[in-house]
Amino acid sequence: MPPAVDGLGDYALNLARQLRQDCEIETHFVVGDPAWTGATEIEGFTISQGSKRSANALVSILPSVISTVLVHYVGYGYAQRGCPLWLVNGLHRWQTASANHYLVTMFHEVYASGSPWTSAFWLSPWQRNLAARLARLSDKALTTNQVIAQILDQLLLDKHTPTPTLPVFSNIGEPKQLLPLAERPRQLIVFGTPGIRRRVYQESLTSLNQLCDELTIERIYDVGLPIGLDISHVNGVPVVATGKIGAAAVSTLLSNAVAGFLGYPTHLLAKSGIFAAYCAHRVIPVVATTSTIFKIDGLEAEKHYWLAGSSAGKLSLATGQAIADHAHCWYQTHNLSIQAQSFATYLSQKVITERVQ
Repeated sequence: MPPAVDGLGDYALNLARQLRQDCEIETHFVVGDPAWTGATEIEGFTISQGSKRSANALVSILPSVISTVLVHYVGYGYAQRGCPLWLVNGLHRWQTASANHYLVTMFHEVYASGSPWTSAFWLSPWQRNLAARLARLSDKALTTNQVIAQILDQLLLDKHTPTPTLPVFSNIGEPKQLLPLAERPRQLIVFGTPGIRRRVYQESLTSLNQLCDELTIERIYDVGLPIGLDISHVNGVPVVATGKIGAAAVSTLLSNAVAGFLGYPTHLLAKSGIFAAYCAHRVIPVVATTSTIFKIDGLEAEKHYWLAGSSAGKLSLATGQAIADHAHCWYQTHNLSIQAQSFATYLSQKVITERVQ
């Protein structure tokens, strides 16, 4: 949660705002990180914090009047190695303490994978087991994309209803009035976490150079916390490093840009808040990837995003406008307001007053 810089915390807070505004649903946040430093209230939302990461601490901090919990699940967000046994045990104790307790889990991730020399490789079975336990414990399990939905469905062979998917919304706003690309400055945005942006400059510089030529880019804005690289120009185009700035400032930059560059697996774009922000601001999403190209979650290459270094030829502004329009239309099917209504439906068996974060 703020003041920490965290996409998932922003997601939860934006959703809480919309649930309050559109559905009269109030949220009480629970922060599982004992090292978090923040206020006990944000925008009228009460925030409670566990004294430590343990099942006992979690159960004790959930007020007795709470009947519905919404968990935003990313294993590594709750445990250094991605195995939050304390969280699953605590939720099990809370959920089984009363027949009136109702648990909904949004799986932003399920488990990690990696090379044999990484901890993610060796811990993946434990992470998978914990996710399966939590999914079975949940009265309703949701996720952000079809890949994770398929994984959850395989883990829950005893459940016959496919896991619903809700692609993530933009954490930095959804402007209503947006200029056509031809009327915007020739500016490009590289946005995201330091690691994601660093890979753009280290692994996709040739594609970025090509894109700057094809769209006659005059300025690149590098948006986010410092990446530790000294990059002042790309192919002669000046790079302006903004550092950490607020959501409104990021939205203004995107509203005055023609394209946004992102290095990300194409089959997971529906879970990317960066991609969602590009779609919401009607810029051309340009994706550099080494993954297999999928048509998934309603997204298709060269229709909803442009592949960096694409064999389809050069990217013109006219082609880019069509892509930006398609991406924007795709986003409108699951924008923040629509998602708030969806969450309200999934939570409708109880009135939500508590969220585990």
